[in-house]
Amino acid sequence: MLDYARSTKNDSFARLVVDSARKFFLNDKNCPLKYEPSGEDFLSPCLGEADVMRRVLSQEEFAKWLKDFLPQIPATPRARETTTANWLPVTVSPDPSDPKLAHLDGLNLSRAWMLEGIASALPADDLRRDALNAAADEHRRAGLAAVTGAHYEGGHWLGSFAVYLTTRRGIQK
Repeated sequence: MLDYARSTKNDSFARLVVDSARKFFLNDKNCPLKYEPSGEDFLSPCLGEADVMRRVLSQEEFAKWLKDFLPQIPATPRARETTTANWLPVTVSPDPSDPKLAHLDGLNLSRAWMLEGIASALPADDLRRDALNAAADEHRRAGLAAVTGAHYEGGHWLGSFAVYLTTRRGIQK
């Protein structure tokens, strides 16, 4: 909604979205990533919340908020060389021809664009950027590999997620 409001220059709608995001999410802490996926998710509630908050907070406010909201993000030098298996594993659809399980392929794509967005909003020297970018790369590879069109269940919509990811539409330049 915020992307739409800003791209159409609908300032009153953008303000409503920003104010609502701050009202609903500013005090949230310790989002339980371990609950994901719940079986047929195609969006991550935790990353989705962080992705919207990076759009409404200043860089400094966001960096502090994210530390409290997703403390499980590794903040160590060279985190890019480690796997995300311990804090945000890539999902695998056991049956991409199942209409609900195909959502898991979309989860990888949406996680990738949200992780990239979150990393882009942090200061350049923030140690979490490496872990976020490594996770984004892993989810990007897995998600794009699933965009085959082999099954209608994912083939009719996964491409739209792939386009959003590869064009980086949600990241301000």
